[in-house]
Amino acid sequence: MKWVRIQLNYGPRPAGSAASRALANRLHSALPHSALQPVPGGLRNIVDVVPGKDKTDVVVVGAHYDTKDIPGFLGANDGAAGTAAILELARHLPPRHLRPTIVFALFDGEESPDDTPDSEFEQTGLRGSKVAAKAYRDARAMILLDFIALRNVRLQREQSSDPLLWAKLRSSARRVGAQRVFPPGVGPDILDDHSPFEDVGVPSIDLIDFRYSCFHLPCDDLSQVSEKSLNQVGETVRDLLPRL
Repeated sequence: MKWVRIQLNYGPRPAGSAASRALANRLHSALPHSALQPVPGGLRNIVDVVPGKDKTDVVVVGAHYDTKDIPGFLGANDGAAGTAAILELARHLPPRHLRPTIVFALFDGEESPDDTPDSEFEQTGLRGSKVAAKAYRDARAMILLDFIALRNVRLQREQSSDPLLWAKLRSSARRVGAQRVFPPGVGPDILDDHSPFEDVGVPSIDLIDFRYSCFHLPCDDLSQVSEKSLNQVGETVRDLLPRL
């Protein structure tokens, strides 16, 4: 929750804005082993590598840190919550417990520019994840955290998400007592930062509760973030990563 608040204190953070660049510098400094990955248009991903026992076996865990370019839009769930979870996982996951090498990636430019219609999202959005997917096209798996901290969050398998990887995630949820967060069933197919990884053949899953009444609305603020939900999802992913 500390890191959600820190991000929201920067106000709206559209890709390329002064607030977004200032936040990127803050996130970069909070991850002492991270690097900035250039993205077209002067944007930057933040990539932190936690080496496991197998340096060639890579799993990417990602979220986006930019917000939609809408006046007053803070993106508490739509960006900040997933980014906060990535920060905590990257900073505190013990490398000695990991077999695969984990690449924690904070994507810039997930949202499409404000002068493009939603129908062009696939062409103009997902800018940071398109770059990362090319760089890590040989990754064994990709896990995306998006819209994870809604009150009473319920994360069914997003339709395009890999069923075997999702089954392992649900097993981890049971182990940490968060099974209600990951109910059975399949949700809609969503174009998101996991999509470029799927396009290059990386099995991927998208943790997203898309039944969000504050989607791209100013009400997506701190009042919409549940500390319990954020913790349950974060603990589930923390249990999963050493088991991959």
